[in-house]
Amino acid sequence: MEAANRGDGRDLDVLRLLYQGLDDATVARRLGVSHRTVQRRVQRIMTDLGVSGRFALGAKAQELGLIFGINQSAN
Repeated sequence: MEAANRGDGRDLDVLRLLYQGLDDATVARRLGVSHRTVQRRVQRIMTDLGVSGRFALGAKAQELGLIFGINQSAN
């Protein structure tokens, strides 16, 4: 994933918050960015990972180890 390679971590923050079930507006507030910024990041992440929907995005991100399930740890 491009963001992970850049090391900015913001895309991973977006993914993890979305995975927790938060909507774009709440993610934006938590990260101190605009709602539109979150939407753009999500769209770009989906393109980078080659998926066409948010459910597929979550599945792919988990498959790649970018996010962790409730019973998993970041170790």
